[in-house]
Amino acid sequence: MEFKIENACVYGLDKSLKASGNPMRTIIDNSTVTDKDVSRSIKLGNAVPGSGHDNFLKGIIVQFDVTAPLYWWKQAQRYHWFDYVSSQSTMHCLLKFNVKDQCVKDTDERVIKVIEELVEKYNELEEDNPTKKTLWRTIVASLPCGFCLGATMTTNYQELKTMYAQRKNHKLTEWHVFCDFLKTLPKFLELTGVENE
Repeated sequence: MEFKIENACVYGLDKSLKASGNPMRTIIDNSTVTDKDVSRSIKLGNAVPGSGHDNFLKGIIVQFDVTAPLYWWKQAQRYHWFDYVSSQSTMHCLLKFNVKDQCVKDTDERVIKVIEELVEKYNELEEDNPTKKTLWRTIVASLPCGFCLGATMTTNYQELKTMYAQRKNHKLTEWHVFCDFLKTLPKFLELTGVENE
């Protein structure tokens, strides 16, 4: 299995471009986005992170599906606005997965074999066998970090701007794939300053 991002949807782009001008308005403007709105948004979106000038980026909501190894999920969870809508569950599906197919190619074959043997042993036990619960915990605790799970995520351009800045030069190729994906989002390059790198 490989790291992948699919089914991206972006919401609130035009509304947020208009909202970037709200601090200078006495009446909220809901008219069509103008070149002036776009220019102002680009200037504000390129502001230093944490300065508050790019707050309108929070209104540009992005949802997408990510399939990633556990080691990537552990790093991604540090971002406050990178929220799970719903995810695949090891509790409900672990025994339904083909473990080898669910792992990245770098996962040691010996580790996969151990998990497969444990799953086979678990499936051979009767439901009322008292060791079944203990064996289940062993399987869950022994899953390799290369085991992939998918989730539908929701976030926003401001958070993605931060993630891009912090992860664009990361050791993991998954982060490079993620950053390349961000560059494909509508106006992301212009609104976050990524295009100026």
